[in-house]
Amino acid sequence: RMFVNMTVDDWDAVMRVHLRGTFCPVKHAVEYWRAESKAGDQREARVVTTSSGAGLMGSLAQTNYAAAKAGIATFTINIAAELGRIGVAANSIAPSARSRMTEDAFPEMMAKPESGFDAMDPANISPLVVWLGSAQCDVSGRVFECAGGEISVADGWQHGVPFDKGARWEPDEIGAVVADLIAAAPAPAAVYGVS
Repeated sequence: RMFVNMTVDDWDAVMRVHLRGTFCPVKHAVEYWRAESKAGDQREARVVTTSSGAGLMGSLAQTNYAAAKAGIATFTINIAAELGRIGVAANSIAPSARSRMTEDAFPEMMAKPESGFDAMDPANISPLVVWLGSAQCDVSGRVFECAGGEISVADGWQHGVPFDKGARWEPDEIGAVVADLIAAAPAPAAVYGVS
């Protein structure tokens, strides 16, 4: 639903399912792992959360969903930084695969091929999740995009090259500097659904 038609209840329902639905089980697991660590039994533990390309790039008519999934990616990066000292590695996946939601939204793209590799089969995501949850995973605090046979690390927000005046800016000076900064910066990825 487009943002202008979204209600507070629409917003809250999606936040409850995705952000709270990620926070609650992770919180309980971390409390257990922390107690084990304090008792001298530090072990390797893994958290794998599910973000979405919508959360990484934005998605037209899904502001609440995109914001929740972006929140999950940042949540994962934060807990990785906080929990590494007790042996917890945390990573997130942003999968692209067939589901009831994607079949409705993108029927042609999600259709099963008559033969050959089924790039949108959700089973294609499983090997990455298995590896991220394994003792072989030596990575933490990253977001991985995965679809079909492709895996990539989502680059996320990065600090841009600054222009430092060395003093407070005046509002009428900002436009020209921002134009130069935008010209030097990489173009943002397109928002899903915007052509």
